[in-house]
Amino acid sequence: MIPWRELQALFLDAGNTLVSIDFPRMAEALAASGIRSDVPALERAEAAARPILSRWIGGEQSTEAQGTFRFYLRTVLAQLPAAADRGDPALDGLAGALARALEPHRGASDELWCRVLPGVPEALARFRALGLRLAVVSNADGSVERNLRRIGLRQHFDAVIDSAVVGHEKPDPRIFECALEALGAPRQRVAHVGDLYHADVTGARAAGLHAVLLDPYGDWDGVDCARARDLGELAGRIAQARVC
Repeated sequence: MIPWRELQALFLDAGNTLVSIDFPRMAEALAASGIRSDVPALERAEAAARPILSRWIGGEQSTEAQGTFRFYLRTVLAQLPAAADRGDPALDGLAGALARALEPHRGASDELWCRVLPGVPEALARFRALGLRLAVVSNADGSVERNLRRIGLRQHFDAVIDSAVVGHEKPDPRIFECALEALGAPRQRVAHVGDLYHADVTGARAAGLHAVLLDPYGDWDGVDCARARDLGELAGRIAQARVC
């Protein structure tokens, strides 16, 4: 059980926790391949792909590897009816075309992971008002801090831990140790929040932290951890515990 009332700090993943991939850009790239899809459909497909991606990462794959990005895109397309209807043989080609369209932007990932998720600024402000210290703990390419400044979220955080900067990648517990050292928080009073079980939950637990899995549509069946639809719901849960 997470001691919601006693929490002193939250560690937050970046991608799919604070920001999402540029779905409008993805929709444009797919349209060039004859796949018409709107942003809500892409958001839904991306969320449904997360358990599959998590199992891939659980097989000792790096989240930052080139092959992982292509696997991620193919898995999202497989959950998208307009693409899946073309059949498995076509998905590899569609994923390749999408990767080629997006990879120039992935080279500076703050250009691709640039959409602040709805309600995030308000939730971060509420966490701070509840007395929580905040840190970002993200597998990334060294651009997380720059991106947070660009999109106006950096001021909410006491520390930003980027795997490319510290040299450790989730689920390696050493990346969480960097955040614990930066905040000076006792690990039994810290929860990490993220979107992938085998990176975020497994890694946080290995470091002795509590873990919350973001599950906006109820796609994660049978997981043994706390879940929340989004940061707004999580902020409400912590606030309620504070007044009980």
